[in-house]
Amino acid sequence: MTARVMIALVLLLLLGSLYGLGHSVSPWLVLFCVTYLVGTIAVRVLTRPGPTGRAFDPQWVFTIGVDVVAYSWFHYLQLGNLNFTPLFALPVLLASVLGSGLLALATAAGIALLLLADAWWMALQFPADTASRFLQAGLTGSGFFLLALLTQQLASRLAREELLARRSVQAARLQAEVNQLVIETLADGILVVDGNGVVRAVNPAAQRLLEPGAISRRPPPFLLAAEAAWQPLVTLSRRTFVERQQLAEEVDIAVGGALQFKAYVRTRLTVNLGGGHESLCVMFLQDLREMEARVRTEKLAAMGRMSVAVAHEIRNPLAAISQANALLEEDLADPALKRFSALIAQNAARLARIVDDVLDVSRARQAPGPQAVSLALDRAVADICTDWESQASRAGRITTNLTLPDLAVLFEQDHLRRVLVNLLDNAERHASGAGFEIRVDTALADEALARLSVWTPGPPIEQGVQRHLFEPFFSSQSRSTGLGLYLCRELCERHSAAIGYQRSQRADMPGNEFFVLFRPVAHDAAGVTPAATIEP
Repeated sequence: MTARVMIALVLLLLLGSLYGLGHSVSPWLVLFCVTYLVGTIAVRVLTRPGPTGRAFDPQWVFTIGVDVVAYSWFHYLQLGNLNFTPLFALPVLLASVLGSGLLALATAAGIALLLLADAWWMALQFPADTASRFLQAGLTGSGFFLLALLTQQLASRLAREELLARRSVQAARLQAEVNQLVIETLADGILVVDGNGVVRAVNPAAQRLLEPGAISRRPPPFLLAAEAAWQPLVTLSRRTFVERQQLAEEVDIAVGGALQFKAYVRTRLTVNLGGGHESLCVMFLQDLREMEARVRTEKLAAMGRMSVAVAHEIRNPLAAISQANALLEEDLADPALKRFSALIAQNAARLARIVDDVLDVSRARQAPGPQAVSLALDRAVADICTDWESQASRAGRITTNLTLPDLAVLFEQDHLRRVLVNLLDNAERHASGAGFEIRVDTALADEALARLSVWTPGPPIEQGVQRHLFEPFFSSQSRSTGLGLYLCRELCERHSAAIGYQRSQRADMPGNEFFVLFRPVAHDAAGVTPAATIEP
């Protein structure tokens, strides 16, 4: 369309040049040129190209049809010695590029017929040049046919390649979006580092590992050596570029001289395509604690399957021991022997309850049913704390603030003992400083929930550990099995209670607090939101 505007402008300038040189120019011809220029500009500005390869539509009337009529008129007038026949190539090209093969050949055929008709008309007026005029018209028409065929083939090939390129770009863009989504949702951290130690890309998992607890994490690109804690990663990436091979190592990421986490890092080099494309080092980071936790979880599942198989093998001897002890107690008269018999019965019953609890954990968790009992919270907590202090010379370690003397909760006495003793043991194990104090409080969290908390001073628990506190077999200490808090959570959820952790202060002293939210007996169960569904 721009070419049509330029040709119309050139024709108008040509008429002006002829008029300036003293040639006679018809005013109607000038008016026709101006009209043609205005028409080409209107088509260029107001219309939009449609899909290519169409045989015919009304738009062709304003483009190819107008061009054929206009150039035929100029050709008929034959101003001076000017030959306007080459202008017919433009409508042929338009039909070949924007239309179908049939339209291109039809346009070439129509122009050839116009040239032959003009040759016939001129032959009637000048019979001496008849042969040369018909030969010239035939050769020109044949050239337009050849131009239409070649241009249409080239245009078709170009259209196919453009369509293929667009589909390839769309597929590449879709694949890039899928890859980005997969990388962002991966549990393993991914870092892309160049030869200068600049991090080009990082996924959220790697950001959480490298900057735990950070409110705002730095976006790439950034220098990997900017933090001293990341120096092991810098060293490993440099070795990968120097040795030009894949590496895998366990590295310690430390902050302030304290171990933050131990990571298993694998490195891979991207292929150097040449032509200025540098290789990049892709680093895969895995938190070994999470890997070990998954292994422990699998072990727990295996233990659960095994425990179901051996349940009767454990219960039957316990039943036999309890029955034999009961029969033996009937014949005992010595008070000391009776105390021993009572001790056997008490521990056999306790062992049976432990076996039942472990079997319950291995199965799907069950909501508390008729077996849930009413329990006076403050009295039970006071008894458990007194028993815990009486063991291993712990007198004076616990300060209690029990404010719910008349409130009862749905929880079993032995289960509450196991939960609270586990929390007290953890508080004693992780407390900092000599002469530390454990504070045990009860209070109303709101109208529907009672709250039991165990607080002790100490440093905050790492963010990476907090996410897995209540997972089975996950522990920050090598000597711990990692089952204590997990069993506490299972026992709480069985009674529609919830257990959680938070950082809090007591008397301007920061510390760690574990809390349990209970459902009071005084509230109707149908009108109370289960504590296990509340986010601590």
